[in-house]
Amino acid sequence: MLNELFYKLALSYQKGYGNSVIKKLLHFSGNATVLFQEFPSIRKKYKTTRSFPETPVLTNEIYKAVETELELIEKHNLKICFFSDSDYPQRLLRCNDAPYMFYYKGSNDFNLDKTLAVVGTRNATPYGKDMVRRVLSDLSMHNISIISGLAMGIDTFAHETALDCHLHTVGVMGTGFGNIYPSSNKKLAKKMTDCGSTLVSEFSYYTQPDRQNFPKRNRIIAGMADALLVVETGKRGGSIITACIAHSYHRDVFAIPGSVFEISHEGCHELIRQNLAALVTSGEDIIEMMGWDQEKPTTIQPLLFHTLNEEEEMVVSMIQNVKEIHIDELISQINTLTPSKLASVLLGLELNGVIEALPGKLYRIIGH
Repeated sequence: MLNELFYKLALSYQKGYGNSVIKKLLHFSGNATVLFQEFPSIRKKYKTTRSFPETPVLTNEIYKAVETELELIEKHNLKICFFSDSDYPQRLLRCNDAPYMFYYKGSNDFNLDKTLAVVGTRNATPYGKDMVRRVLSDLSMHNISIISGLAMGIDTFAHETALDCHLHTVGVMGTGFGNIYPSSNKKLAKKMTDCGSTLVSEFSYYTQPDRQNFPKRNRIIAGMADALLVVETGKRGGSIITACIAHSYHRDVFAIPGSVFEISHEGCHELIRQNLAALVTSGEDIIEMMGWDQEKPTTIQPLLFHTLNEEEEMVVSMIQNVKEIHIDELISQINTLTPSKLASVLLGLELNGVIEALPGKLYRIIGH
């Protein structure tokens, strides 16, 4: 008998169903089973001027693909995290293009207080490795989760150094779990999960390391982190893409300078020159700039909630989990309020001294 998990996975195989479409449809339907069985009624609730997605189908091909995937998940001790789950990475959830689900192995510590993504060239130099070691050694006393892409070079060294420093680390893959890439990192991947760290992939088990998958992987790296550090990179490549994605998510971006005579540092210098990244030379620089050396409240004063209505509580709870948030992110995440209603709620909270508006349509909790 088919269950909710089966139908949830089947959604990922539907043609024309991207992450945004699936999340909106599940919001209106309540669950995937209803979506498959009562689609006409869901269509009526889904008010949009855009073309409506096709009715979800469960063809023999999709049925076999989902059945196989479930067997592999059980066989290899994998887990699935859906965007509606309580342990879904809250930082990633606030990104418009966040995956509606992903597979993982290891711990589900996706919401630690401090997270830093570390990326860089696949052709890491001794200088680049030394800087990774220096930065992560500085961070080792602050219980910071290190996120990277399990790629060769800086990514690999970031994961290895994090483990050596007893830091939690998350490896976000651009392949399925059946194709650890590069294959030379299979032992590292196993060590990470054995030591309480985590591997993540939004791709089905046998997905190959196709070129188009890695930019998708990069958005998850950027989205899961409070800040991103670029260690070494040329002017083009995945690290620059990830830095630009992080900047678009309003994440802090840092870059380590190097020799002006080495092309492996040109990308970092360009990010700094364009004010897309702040120059750092140690982990202490990052700690200071992020305010990680100060005790920060995780919630606003409890008494405040007694003065807020339901809509205001919903907005405040969204804003208080981040340093600041753009109004577009609020609109995309709070589907129950129209943009005009949300603007009205924000204005009321601002007038009551709960939040403050920043340049660029950003908002934050006062005193947060």
